[in-house]
Amino acid sequence: MSKKKATTNGAAQAAEPAKELGAAASSSSSQEKQESAKASAPSRKPTILVVTPEITYLPDGMGNMAQRLSAKAGGMADVSASLVSALYDQGADVHVALPNYRRMFNEGVKNVHDREYERVRENLGKDRIHLAEDRVFYHRDQVYAGENLHMALAFMREVINHIIPKVKPDLIHCNDWMTGLIPAVAKRNGIPCLITVHNIHTEKVSMAEVEDRGIDVAEFWNYLYFENPPYSYEQSREANATDLLASGIFAADHVNSVSSTFLHEVVEGTHSFVPDAIRNELSNKLHAGCATGILNAPDVSYDPTTDPALESHYDDTKVMEGKAINKRKLQERCGLNIDPDAPILFWPSRLDPMQKGCQLLADILYQTIEDYSDIGLQVAIIANGSFQQHFRSILDMHNLHGRVAVCDFDEGFSRLGYAGADFMLMPSRYEPCGLPQMVSPKYGTLSVVHDTGGIHDTVEHMHHDCSMGNGFRFQHYGPQGLRWGIDEAMGFYHRPKSEKEATLSRIMRESAERFNHNTTASAYIDLYEKMLGQKVGK
Repeated sequence: MSKKKATTNGAAQAAEPAKELGAAASSSSSQEKQESAKASAPSRKPTILVVTPEITYLPDGMGNMAQRLSAKAGGMADVSASLVSALYDQGADVHVALPNYRRMFNEGVKNVHDREYERVRENLGKDRIHLAEDRVFYHRDQVYAGENLHMALAFMREVINHIIPKVKPDLIHCNDWMTGLIPAVAKRNGIPCLITVHNIHTEKVSMAEVEDRGIDVAEFWNYLYFENPPYSYEQSREANATDLLASGIFAADHVNSVSSTFLHEVVEGTHSFVPDAIRNELSNKLHAGCATGILNAPDVSYDPTTDPALESHYDDTKVMEGKAINKRKLQERCGLNIDPDAPILFWPSRLDPMQKGCQLLADILYQTIEDYSDIGLQVAIIANGSFQQHFRSILDMHNLHGRVAVCDFDEGFSRLGYAGADFMLMPSRYEPCGLPQMVSPKYGTLSVVHDTGGIHDTVEHMHHDCSMGNGFRFQHYGPQGLRWGIDEAMGFYHRPKSEKEATLSRIMRESAERFNHNTTASAYIDLYEKMLGQKVGK
């Protein structure tokens, strides 16, 4: 144990001896049983349990309600779905644990009565889908909306007390702070565990509150991360909070972030909002060779050849023709001037000034529109968030109607934006992974982005002859940085049509090959196999 570890990790001071001494006593028997079972049945496929608070779909063969289970708040849902599907397709013994969001699941089951729903749900246990049961899940209409900590504790209680003992997994894959106690349970029972950090949000809770929610934390408390050194269980039970995400990172055998650059940014202290506990624990894992970056990927439905939200489907051979038809439809729906020659800047990300950089666009919006009025530059903002009213005020103050549109988010409307726009704006202050910059090039739309996190790993600045690159990346986070990126994009827009079409065709082909779930799932499967020392599929 390094001096740095001893001084920065409150749990390490008490927990490290437990790993050296107590772990041998507390988990050796379970490890021996697992090793004995594996030795006696060498052909048995390892059982993988994916624990996730959100998912978009599951393979049909996993259960008779697989396609009806959808609860999504962000990229975690898509990557969980793609990973489970890839594992299942490869013949792996994959199981999924997720909350029973009864209301959200019922919304995906049209004309199914409650009695039928209950009958179908009862059969889930015979398959590989395991729903955690608690009233805190049942009536929610979105994944994160009030009582998030109570929901997380109820979810972990069910996974720890019922699902893990039932499934008896050989490896557990957790996701974010809402699963933060489970790696400690896995460590206690000698089960290899991976945790994926999709975002840096965390919650803190006392062991007393955890126990009040039905989790016997005394069984694994010495594998948790506490705010202060935990000299004893009794001393720490009520007044020494445990950090859920830091605990998950601390106890897991391996950690992955959803981009390599964001992982290194956190470790290097680039972002001041990252708590020291999380930064230190990620640093320890990275320097021990137990942390990696694996990019998310867009959902498979983001495909301009089949997307039902588009006015006209197209592929890389007809990119300019297809985008022109969708541009007109986008202009009609947004209330923008109908002008086939006007370049359109599209904003798809939520209007969150803390992360997404919407204030940068607000600072330069009027002047940028004026400077490019000769070519009729337009801006389509299709997004919700606290900053939306600021854009509406700018639009009214400068009478930008017809040139700027501010519209509420709608999934189909947003997809039309990707197809009809020429450029996508994403000046994020920070970005663990990001998906719009991977969706846009699939539709032949170039990104104007701030060079940070997952954006750095997915967007390359356009080469002077357009032979390489898929967007326009600015380094300085500020209004002038964004304006520089927009100016670069306008330079591309003035190139000859044949040159633009060849470039967009190249980018569409490259992005289809690069940003897909098979690539992401393969990276996770490789990691599983390294952790287990054996294949997980066929």
